[in-house]
Amino acid sequence: MKNVFAGRTIGVVNDLSRDEQLYLYRKTAELKKKYLNNEDVSEFRIVDPDMSAYLIFMENSTRTKESFRNACQFHDIKLNIFDAGTSSFAKQESYSDTIKMLFGYSKRSLFIMRTGEEGVCHFLDEELEEYARKMNYDKAAFLNGGDGKHEHPTQEFLDEFTFLEKKNWDSSEIHIVLTGDLYHGRTIHSKVDGLGVFDKVKVDLVAPAELSMPDHYERRMAENGFEIRKFETIEEYLNQDDIADIWYFTRLQLERMGDKVKEKEHQLREAVTFRKEFLDKIPAASKFYHPLPRHKVYPVIPDFLDHTSYNGWDEQSVNGFFTRTIEISMCGGKIGADFDGEGLRKVKKDKVFIEKVAVTRKSRVEDRYKIGIKPVDNGIVIDHISSGEDQETIWNQIDKIRRILKLNCRSSHGVFHSNDRSIYKGIISLPDVLELNDTEIKKLAAIAPECTLNIVKEASVQEKFRLHMPPQIYNFEEISCKNENCISHPEKHQHVKTYFLRSNESRFVCKYCEKSHSFEDIWDI
Repeated sequence: MKNVFAGRTIGVVNDLSRDEQLYLYRKTAELKKKYLNNEDVSEFRIVDPDMSAYLIFMENSTRTKESFRNACQFHDIKLNIFDAGTSSFAKQESYSDTIKMLFGYSKRSLFIMRTGEEGVCHFLDEELEEYARKMNYDKAAFLNGGDGKHEHPTQEFLDEFTFLEKKNWDSSEIHIVLTGDLYHGRTIHSKVDGLGVFDKVKVDLVAPAELSMPDHYERRMAENGFEIRKFETIEEYLNQDDIADIWYFTRLQLERMGDKVKEKEHQLREAVTFRKEFLDKIPAASKFYHPLPRHKVYPVIPDFLDHTSYNGWDEQSVNGFFTRTIEISMCGGKIGADFDGEGLRKVKKDKVFIEKVAVTRKSRVEDRYKIGIKPVDNGIVIDHISSGEDQETIWNQIDKIRRILKLNCRSSHGVFHSNDRSIYKGIISLPDVLELNDTEIKKLAAIAPECTLNIVKEASVQEKFRLHMPPQIYNFEEISCKNENCISHPEKHQHVKTYFLRSNESRFVCKYCEKSHSFEDIWDI
């Protein structure tokens, strides 16, 4: 039976379906029980001298790195701890070149990475897939140990496993407090999708404005059906009656903040630090969790809680070894043949966005476009540009179309009334352009969705196409992700082609860092 996990990359939580995540948690529970009872655990152990695991941590780490190191040793595979500080990365070599070099040393490879840049694992997964086929090697797997402010899926999986343990494996619902630095905390951001393993999710976000959850993550929580409540401080939160019994704290990452925010350090810490006087206000069965480390001087979970029943973070930390051992076992192809749930749904890349419209009559072009537009005998007319928008927006859209498509030719354009005199639209008339190629049509659809493309021959419209917003926008020189920390950002010099996926009617997310953009913002012109 085919192993659906072998060679899989886990760059974000959603690289595993809900059923696949539940499989991971079930296998982790089995391993943990057998391991702690000194039972045989060989069913989980890879034991493959031809497999190499590389720990590549471009940022400092203790728990994530050490738990993965011990997990690799459990599997009895070749372990290489890559010294990023003195490596080829320090010599400005690209990720692609370095990883290809390492990949060539073993028939089977697993890369566990922590990077400052966001989206690295997904980029490398794509980059090495074709290379592996050419080398006749097995596909490499990449596990994300944290990338910038983006995600930390391997931490999220151990967190969700810990929550399920606390709830005696009841996944019907969860009520959780997220507090601390919600703005920078990638373990928090991963919960936008990770908490979806529960049927019903209620999230209480507790943080002052300076530390609040970024809007696009909060928007995704709402889209995922989570009930969301927001509070500025723990004290404010505890002054109402509906208190969660699962609390997740994160440290304040002041090193990532500007001077104006740092000036409020005391106030910010006080807002999200638990105090003794709060104890009588929380449910007796509450558990506190933290991805660790805590700040030794200003811990948001003070040490007076260390030896109480509220301490859930010690068990949480131990679970890192077990969940990461199973992640390697899955992606390394040892377990997974018995998985019978629903896997990931494939994204349909070629969804139709060009609609051919019937031409009911071969109308004379000069009759239809006679107000200020030069009649076209042979060529194309782009009509209904930004129909219904204000005149300034339409003019800007006309300008953008001309510049991006490089329409530097004899032509005319303008803003005109539609049949409904209260509605304006843009028109571009191109008598010297007989056709647009596929790339140009896709660009036009992305720039001006819902416009119409009219093919004119012998002064009559012979064909008409209505262009809808494409489901993906990629391989255009004129677009870029606006997240400066994304692996695809031009200033990273990693030569990654920008790729956007449509998340709803008017927004696109970067394929790599998942930053949300309006479709107007993706263009550099």
